[in-house]
Amino acid sequence: MLSVHLFLKRAFDIFSSAIAIIMLSPLLLLLALAVKLDSPGPILFRQKRLTKDGREFTMYKFRSMVVNAEQMGTGIFNYENDPRVTKVGRFLRNSSADELPQLLNILKGDMAVIGPRPCITYELGDFATLNKRYKKRFSVKAGLSGLAQVKGRNDISWDEKVGYDNEYVDLFQKYGVLIDIWLVAESVIKAFHHDEIYEKKTDETMDDVEAARLAEEEIIRIAHLPDEEQSNT
Repeated sequence: MLSVHLFLKRAFDIFSSAIAIIMLSPLLLLLALAVKLDSPGPILFRQKRLTKDGREFTMYKFRSMVVNAEQMGTGIFNYENDPRVTKVGRFLRNSSADELPQLLNILKGDMAVIGPRPCITYELGDFATLNKRYKKRFSVKAGLSGLAQVKGRNDISWDEKVGYDNEYVDLFQKYGVLIDIWLVAESVIKAFHHDEIYEKKTDETMDDVEAARLAEEEIIRIAHLPDEEQSNT
């Protein structure tokens, strides 16, 4: 039965991403032009991410920050009023339009429409030594959106996101592509609400760089807790 679910999921991904690319092509061209005219650098931001079973792939986004932003300031963390975000980039992020090039990733088969968001290759530390709870989310392809994004996006912790990602894995095994269709509808509604866009600091008295450093360390620590400790958290 799972093989049927997976076949239907891939068929849904191919059909929906192809239709979306065709229908949104004028918008995609306009956004590409806006990015190019707004700041120096490439139109697309390319980054190595992890998908099913920890496989690496190159994920595409419209560039919303200055070139080499990942090596500046808060690194992979994006707090409110981040100076690295360009003028057009702020609009792209607020509308989630920066994610639209991932339709190509879906068509290629690197990603699905629905699934856990793909993490940066080093974001969780060494993939091989992740505990079982964190590895479970990698039993399906990474997605453009997912249950965690519908439930909280950046307003919840990484550990809470993993809980929702794992819940999605279980729901998909039970309901198949029906859960994907429901989450697509919820994701579209969510995209029009410009909230939970920026990450939250655990301590607002910290400066952004220090908060980002501590958050990165904590994410990796929890992702590598022994399985018996994870089961009690």
